[in-house]
Amino acid sequence: MFLSCSDNSNEYDQILPNVSVEETIFLNNPEYLDLQIVGGWAYSKGGISGIVVYHSGIDSYVAFERAAPHIRPKACSQMYVKDGLIMICPCDDSRFSILDGAPLTDGIRYAAKQYRVVVLGNTLRITNY
Repeated sequence: MFLSCSDNSNEYDQILPNVSVEETIFLNNPEYLDLQIVGGWAYSKGGISGIVVYHSGIDSYVAFERAAPHIRPKACSQMYVKDGLIMICPCDDSRFSILDGAPLTDGIRYAAKQYRVVVLGNTLRITNY
């Protein structure tokens, strides 16, 4: 058994609330046609402030929470995608990689919150379990 004495072990969960995520995306739906090509991305409902889904490779997708991971959710903390590669927080212009959620701005300690994506034919199932 491992015990941690760190007083910030759950700080990430204190910034972003833990909500149930269970979304289904049908890739044939016109609003998700960009997800049919590698490098394509789309916004989806769900999560705290929405989800961004990125087609990272053949039959490979990643999904991230749009709520910036370093700011408690508020009106300006919904990240948007720029140039198909970077997620930006409008509150402070912090940047995160759409490939893996890693922070690209100095001083940011948390990566974008990632969700699990299961590919079932032309359907994506996005969950946080």
